[in-house]
Amino acid sequence: MLCGMKLWAISDLHLGFGANRTAVQALGARPDDWLIVAGDVGETEAHMRLAFEVLGTKFRRLVWVPGNHELYRSRGDPDAPRGADKYAAMVAQCRAAGVLTPEDEYPVWEGEGGPHVIAPLFLGYDYSFRPPEVSEEGAVAWCAETGVVAADEELLDPHPYPSRQAWCTARVADAEARLARAPDLPLVLVNHYPLREDLAVLPRIPRFKIWCGTKATEDWHRRYRAAVVVSGHLHIPRTSWIDGVRFEEVSLGYPRQRYRGPDIESYLREILPGPSARGA
Repeated sequence: MLCGMKLWAISDLHLGFGANRTAVQALGARPDDWLIVAGDVGETEAHMRLAFEVLGTKFRRLVWVPGNHELYRSRGDPDAPRGADKYAAMVAQCRAAGVLTPEDEYPVWEGEGGPHVIAPLFLGYDYSFRPPEVSEEGAVAWCAETGVVAADEELLDPHPYPSRQAWCTARVADAEARLARAPDLPLVLVNHYPLREDLAVLPRIPRFKIWCGTKATEDWHRRYRAAVVVSGHLHIPRTSWIDGVRFEEVSLGYPRQRYRGPDIESYLREILPGPSARGA
């Protein structure tokens, strides 16, 4: 174990906002530590490049998973990559910068709290976070009754899959196969979306949860020996304990949502070693 080496996480940097770019640049350096970036860095390659250039000088290693915003198609360029091609372009950009992705071999964390396997995931969502009386086909209309429809319906193209649900199903199957082959160590599961519906709680827009994950992963924290599960997307940072497993929502979020104030340091979450028991 490498003493003094910590694993941190943050998500939803949304670098399209100037205030967020300033906050990220002000983040203190931790040159011996690793950082998980759990999706929604921004919408463009320029946002990704800025994040990696800035954070790559502050941390020893970066681990990235995509959010929905990274996968948005360009409104102004009909020939720009979309869907799986956009994701592949993001992965290539990460690899060029030395950033680990869901397509790379899972690294073994040997720092404080280790050893653990870090498993970055890209799973998507399938509208299954809905009441039983609401059909999959009617889920978006059910949410729209409250005046809310995610921008994903316009901007997140599932190409070449026939639907976002089909893309999610394929990604879940791929992750299941890889996780089954992971070394026999505790895991840190990292996904942009929460792995459980009971964590997709959005008090102001409760029906938005249909764009927040898949019920296919409800038991993954038990099935895959998870010690910690890291996610973002909700813009409501918090720590939850379920079945003795720590779930960390690590969003920075939009500037208007930062109830902890403008200091980004309070949003950076220590994943390992971290607290080891409920209430720690």
